[in-house]
Amino acid sequence: MRKPFLLIIALLVIALYASLFVVQEGQRGIVLRFGKVLRDSDSKPLVYTPGLHLKIPLIETVKTLDARIQTMDNQADRFVTSEKKDLMVDSYVKWRISDFSRYYLATGGGNVSQAEVLLRRKFSDRLRSEIGRLNVKDIVTDSRGKLTSDVRSALNTGTADDDAMTTDADDAIAVAAARVERETQGKQTALNSNSMAALGIEVIDVQIKQINLPTEVSEAIYLRMRAEREAVARRHRSQGKEEAEKLRAIADYEVTRTLAAAERQARITRGEGDAEAARLFAEAFSKDPEFYAFIRSLRAYEQSFSSNNDVMVLSPDSDFFRFMKSPEKFAKRP
Repeated sequence: MRKPFLLIIALLVIALYASLFVVQEGQRGIVLRFGKVLRDSDSKPLVYTPGLHLKIPLIETVKTLDARIQTMDNQADRFVTSEKKDLMVDSYVKWRISDFSRYYLATGGGNVSQAEVLLRRKFSDRLRSEIGRLNVKDIVTDSRGKLTSDVRSALNTGTADDDAMTTDADDAIAVAAARVERETQGKQTALNSNSMAALGIEVIDVQIKQINLPTEVSEAIYLRMRAEREAVARRHRSQGKEEAEKLRAIADYEVTRTLAAAERQARITRGEGDAEAARLFAEAFSKDPEFYAFIRSLRAYEQSFSSNNDVMVLSPDSDFFRFMKSPEKFAKRP
């Protein structure tokens, strides 16, 4: 008796454990019964909030959905402005699930990848349309974020433009929205089939991280700027050389003028000195001609006999040696 009782207790514990499920904070739960979504009395899928809940073991399974804000990074893509200029725009989108039942049905069981594929295509189309209405200056100087705000609003609500000109992304969203309406027997609230709300998604924020020119355009601009800078550099170098030649010519002129003035002054001074020397000699000669002649002869002797190798051929009675023949004549002078 004891063993069957313990077995029954064990089976009850296992059944109780299998019938309990927990939805974590930041998540929502969808219960599937035999592969179909469990619905309420209004035929809307039941969405379980965070906490402890019950299910029928082996019959019902639970699918959890992330209720937190998701970030979708977009690769830089090429867009054309109203001026027909290409821009490479790098951006991201923040979104979350606003209607879990609609999201689950529209994305084939809460497939995040499928949801982001639709969101990325719709976002790219919407951003391309908005950028096509603006010029480069308006896009770069969009300090108030009107561009991203308009894109976010269009993604959440849809616009008349979307209804007038549909894209592949709009068609895909419309198909998903039609599937939701069909599976809920038309009891869901009517929504714009071109908006992300039709998928149960709310776009929280749209931001542009970076705006660049395409590589080929950037290289062309760089080459043009480099050519312009090189032309300016050549002009500055040419002006510098011209200015250097002017300064060099002025300096050469000043040097020549200064040397000429100095040479002129030197000659004047030399002439004045020679004149003064001649005057002194003339005065000395006029006072004592014989003594002057004697001094001149001594200087001549000094210059003539300054080297031991000098050879002079003179007549013995030459007047050049007159003071050597009779030096007593001058020795006895008072």
